[in-house]
Amino acid sequence: MERSVLHVDINNCYASIECLLDPSLKGKCVAVSGNVEERHGIILAKNEAAKAMGVQTGEAIWQAKQKCPELVTVPPHYDTYLKFSKAAHDIYDRYTDRIEPFGIDECWLDVTCTRRDIKEVADEIRETVKKELGITVSVGASFNKVFAKLGSDMKKPDGTTVISHDDFKEKIWGLPAADLLYVGRSTQRKLASKGIKTIGQLAMTPPKTLECWLGKWGIYLYRYANGLDDSPVKYQWEKKEIKSVSNGTTAYRDLKNDSDVKILTFALAESVASRLRRYGFKGMGISIGIRDSRLKCYSRQCRLSCPTSDGVKIAQTAFRLYKDSYDWSQDTAIRSITVGVHDLFSEDAAFQFDIFQQPLQLEKRERINKAVDRIRERYGYNSINRAVVAADKEFFRFDARLQNDIHPVGFNG
Repeated sequence: MERSVLHVDINNCYASIECLLDPSLKGKCVAVSGNVEERHGIILAKNEAAKAMGVQTGEAIWQAKQKCPELVTVPPHYDTYLKFSKAAHDIYDRYTDRIEPFGIDECWLDVTCTRRDIKEVADEIRETVKKELGITVSVGASFNKVFAKLGSDMKKPDGTTVISHDDFKEKIWGLPAADLLYVGRSTQRKLASKGIKTIGQLAMTPPKTLECWLGKWGIYLYRYANGLDDSPVKYQWEKKEIKSVSNGTTAYRDLKNDSDVKILTFALAESVASRLRRYGFKGMGISIGIRDSRLKCYSRQCRLSCPTSDGVKIAQTAFRLYKDSYDWSQDTAIRSITVGVHDLFSEDAAFQFDIFQQPLQLEKRERINKAVDRIRERYGYNSINRAVVAADKEFFRFDARLQNDIHPVGFNG
């Protein structure tokens, strides 16, 4: 039996929910945005009216208001969005137990088990979400995940697009290559430099040629463009494999010296370490990403001899990576920093220490970290903190915000 795969995408998720819950926003151009005073003043989501005025996700608020002076901006309420996402999942659960999230507002569903017409099921889900939750979704329906994702983007808002074996070349081969799932900006530029601008051109390029240009990922893109994706939709109870944990932010002010960078690096590393311990992981790889005031990005990473979940070790390693690579002679301040840990292992995994490590000292540090976790769990994150962070009240306030942020930049599968 041919698979029936849906991709359900909540239209303008954040903005739609804000407009639903606040009747005064009805009929207005609305965008959900960050806080300008905290230098997070970018557009996170916009409604259809704002979209029609040219407002784009990711641009600065001042840029958006140049296009749409009457734009109304509201702060995000992530807890509310998660509740709506959970309610939508409860609706999907009536049709299948193969539900694979792709972010807070998107899901793949394998509804082959319903043995019904795929468009009929898609339309029924759309109407149910609209009736019970008051928001709309767009649905792509196809025989694989990649084409279902393409379909959900083709009729917005509140539409269903079916892409079948018989018509997928007609419907999608003329679309830009960038519309294909997993074709990012860098890959798009590489393909364009070779004269490949559409999905059809990508599909007709020999796979060996794509592999030469893009490595093994070129083979995957060839398969995706030709409708050969056979990846399954995961069961909803399957745990997504976590490959890295990271956290980053734009600072309240530009960082202009090593001391500033050290404080923020320790704050971020402490947040990452806390999450690692909470989920029972240690990591072998440490990375740091830096964006300067010109919005130029740098990243460095290294591998440890033994995995860790210790915030001090993570911070010291990340800070050393920064010191070895960042050039202050350019007289460019640092705007944001991201600290990450990858190559994860279970905290119970056994590793051979090298002759320079002191197992008793590491065990003592682990006991201290767990004691700190228990104190923070009982009395709040601000009840205890690193002296290097608490020395600067501004960053101390920022450090507390890190722990309250339920959406770190990276918690990746």
